[in-house]
Formats: sequence, structure tokens, C-alpha cells
Amino acid sequence: MNQKMVLTAFFLLFSANLIYSQGTAGESAKYEYRYLIDMPTAGVLEKGMVGVTTDVLPAGVVVSKMEVGVFENVSFGISYGAANLIGSGKPNWYELPGVNIRFRMINETLIFPALTFGFDSQGKGEEFEHPKRFAIKSPGFFASASKNFQLLGYMSLHGTINYSLEKNDGDNFLNLWVGAEKTLGQNFSVIAEYDFALNDNATSSLGDGKGYLNIGLRWAIGSGFTLGFDLRDILQNKRWNPNSADRALRIEYIQSIF
Repeated sequence: MNQKMVLTAFFLLFSANLIYSQGTAGESAKYEYRYLIDMPTAGVLEKGMVGVTTDVLPAGVVVSKMEVGVFENVSFGISYGAANLIGSGKPNWYELPGVNIRFRMINETLIFPALTFGFDSQGKGEEFEHPKRFAIKSPGFFASASKNFQLLGYMSLHGTINYSLEKNDGDNFLNLWVGAEKTLGQNFSVIAEYDFALNDNATSSLGDGKGYLNIGLRWAIGSGFTLGFDLRDILQNKRWNPNSADRALRIEYIQSIF
């Protein structure tokens, strides 16, 4: 088999994979978003499905999460990560792994949104010592509502209220999030979320009071695979590095365990 035949075969396989891709992005999406970027949604893994998500963030931060659909409308997961994992020098491993669990109490109907309750102890970014917290606080206890609409493809709207257990900075207020996803053809989606950061705007906190605005692009590249690119903190809310937005990558894979 010569080089041209190999390249042609590879192109045909790659093209077929795109046509039948079934990740979480685009009009052909098979699976629900459980998170937009940092924001929890009302999505839950189906029973018998396993999902692995890896975020690659600035400062060499890598956070990986594995979730399993254990019962109908119930999922459980664990996560772990480190700062400076990519780069040189010693990685700064997180002190504890994160845990997450979610239960969808109400399924979406033609009129009403889906409603999910959950808990997630995994924050994002560097884990600081003073005060003891993640750069982006973990959601903690949350309630999320999500509703899908047909609009030149599909559009979904999301709202979340949460209470983080990271309160060593003295700011333990209830917090709000809003977000949206819009499909762009069969395999692409654009997403956006705004974290009001009501629990991260005190003088002793790391946020500057503007909230966190994040946007991202999702591409279903194959069966169960979704690739994402995110621009985080567009409003430059973080006090520890206030001069620029962050760029990040996300890789997600979902598959049946049966």
C-alpha cells in the first residue's frame, strides 16, 4: 500500500468519524453536558455510562474527573489534579481528591426545565495555602436547572445556585451562575457562562467583584469524544493575575461500561 492510499484511507476514516461523531457538542450530540466550563448543569450521565474529563489550565494545572452513571438519573464521580504538572519542577498535587454526586429530581418536559441537585468538592486552578482554597472555588452543594429549545439547531439555557464549602477567606455567601449553549451544525457548539462570584468578592477574597465570564467552543471529534477550547475570566476578575484572560483545553470521553 503506497503513501497516497494510506492518506486516502486515513481521510475517509476521519471523515466518517466526524459524520457519526456523538459527543456532547453539536446537533448530533448523544450525551448531556454535566458542566459547561466550571458551571454545573442539570445533565446527568445515563445509567451504565462512564465519562472521563480532563482540563488543562494555566500554571501547568491539570484536573481529571471520572464520573459513572450508577442509577437512573444518579451519577457519582471522583477527581484529582495538580498545578505545575505540565512544565518543569515539582508538581503541586492537590491535598485531597474531589468527589461529586448528582441526582436529577425532575426530568425536562415541553414546558418545565430539568432540575438536578448535587455536590462537587473539586475546585479549579492552583490550590492556595493562605487562604486555604482553590483559585476557582468548588461548587459545593448546588441546584441546577436546564432547558433546551429548537433555534436554528438547538439552544440550551442553564441556571445554578450553589454554596461552596471553601470559606476560609471569610466569604461564604450563596452564589449564582447563568449559562447557555448554542449548536453550530452537527458537531460544534459554542458555550458561555457567567459566575456572579457572590462568594468571592469580599476584601479578603481572590475575586475583584466583577464575576467570572467564560466562553468556549466544543467539537465532537468522534464517538464519545469531545474536544474543547475555553477563554476563562474574560472580565479579568482574579486578583492574583488580573492582566489577562486564561486559555484552557478540555478533553472528554464518554462510553458505556457494558
